[in-house]
Amino acid sequence: MSAYTAENWPITSCMLGLDTTTRNGTPAQVAGPEFWKKQLAKIANQGFTNVELSDAWLKPALLSSGERAELVSIAAELGMKIPSVHIQRVSVIEPGKEAENLAYQHASIDAAAEMGISVYSTGLHQPFNKAQRDALWFWNGQGPIDPVGDTEVWNTAVTRIRELARHAQDLGMITSLEMYEDTYIGSSDSAVRFVEDVGTDLVGINPDVGNLVRLHREVEDWRETYAKTLPYANYWHLKNYTRDEAADHSYYATAPSTLRDGVINYREVVELAVSLGYSGILTCEHYGGDSISVCGENQRHLRGLLAETLAS
Repeated sequence: MSAYTAENWPITSCMLGLDTTTRNGTPAQVAGPEFWKKQLAKIANQGFTNVELSDAWLKPALLSSGERAELVSIAAELGMKIPSVHIQRVSVIEPGKEAENLAYQHASIDAAAEMGISVYSTGLHQPFNKAQRDALWFWNGQGPIDPVGDTEVWNTAVTRIRELARHAQDLGMITSLEMYEDTYIGSSDSAVRFVEDVGTDLVGINPDVGNLVRLHREVEDWRETYAKTLPYANYWHLKNYTRDEAADHSYYATAPSTLRDGVINYREVVELAVSLGYSGILTCEHYGGDSISVCGENQRHLRGLLAETLAS
């Protein structure tokens, strides 16, 4: 039986729709409290009482203690909490940057703990390369690929993630690893093997299956991916895409959609998650268009699905 109701289940919004600079080009990182409040108000206005802090918008490790406290205070003024942080594209096995990225992740854990954050979400995806930057949708450009079958690199990734997860655990946080294509957490079987190697008492999976169904290639059926990964899930990014493909796999087309209208049937997936005992945060994500409004619509859709599921 879930500890939550449909009304109080913690659902957060991502920050993908927020401005990353002021009108005069000042980055969000140094723009200050007035700018931060104006941006966060857009999320609060969609009815969210929780928001995921993304270091793509604001890097908590690079803020002063006073600035971190100010950000938490601003969120509270708007009626929101910051229960989770997502640290992305700083892989601990990125060639040439392993030590730097590991140190940054440790600093991010310390900063998140200071802010009262309870979930540390990260992964093994790396910064965009030229092909990704040049594509209309970055996921249609071929990004970096974790070396397949390289036991040494795999074990290095496992060891470093275990180190980060123990640090987070010591500070009262759980660690979740986001599924992302061409990484060691890029398929259901590989993701499960990876978290088992790290230690499931230390990490769980963030089953962001939307990252996979959007790819213009043959992909694992989303039902199978969720069936294998949800038992290990402790945090969850939810987004959806339309998808069309030829039977001979000669043609693919995908595009962002609401949770309701994409190829993943979230009614089915939410029912499965609840039946498996999932009780973690649900984070609404969306790329393109008015991301903030779509996330707001997705939150309302999710609460409706939860109401039906929990009543049955």
